[in-house]
Amino acid sequence: MRKRIKQILDLLCQEYPEAGTMLEFNSIFELLVAVILSAQTTDTQVNRVTAHLFSRYNTARDIADLDLAELEELIKAVGLYKNKAKNIQAMSKKLIEEYGGEVPAELDELIKLPGVGRKTANVVLAVGFGLPGLGVDTHVKRVANRLGLVHTQNADKVEKELKALIPQEMWSKSHHLLIWHGRRVCKARTPQCGQCVLDPLCPKIEYESARA
Repeated sequence: MRKRIKQILDLLCQEYPEAGTMLEFNSIFELLVAVILSAQTTDTQVNRVTAHLFSRYNTARDIADLDLAELEELIKAVGLYKNKAKNIQAMSKKLIEEYGGEVPAELDELIKLPGVGRKTANVVLAVGFGLPGLGVDTHVKRVANRLGLVHTQNADKVEKELKALIPQEMWSKSHHLLIWHGRRVCKARTPQCGQCVLDPLCPKIEYESARA
């Protein structure tokens, strides 16, 4: 399996040499907010929203002091904006109260923050701090299952199993490679198998992404 993993990642690296986050940010706090906003929303739409938001409010103190209704108005173009606004403000207040306004660089501390699950925490660790992290979203989960790397729809189990298979120094890169492949080729409803660089290595295991 490890040999196959290496083959898969080598091919994806060749296919997507530029793979990385599409979110735009200027600080780790901005990254954290952007990742929270990205749930069920495209990165392009998040970037539109954060360009305006961060031009006015870009620190934990800024967000904590905002009227919640104003924050909702600023981010209403993203999905689930009311719940996200509530979590982002609560997260900002917790950062001020317990972390001096700074984003912690430990997964166990990050997931204590409102609105921050393991996926978000892993992305912040990898992209923001340059630390090992492998976030699992619907694309990572779907591609990993179709390739037969994992056999579960539980995101936490997918994360654990992929981290056991993939060398630690490739966790972050693998996250981006699987996402890019899922968005461009291994799509949920219409996978483009005929155009897939991984086709010779793929068992094409059926995956019901609607249940993901």
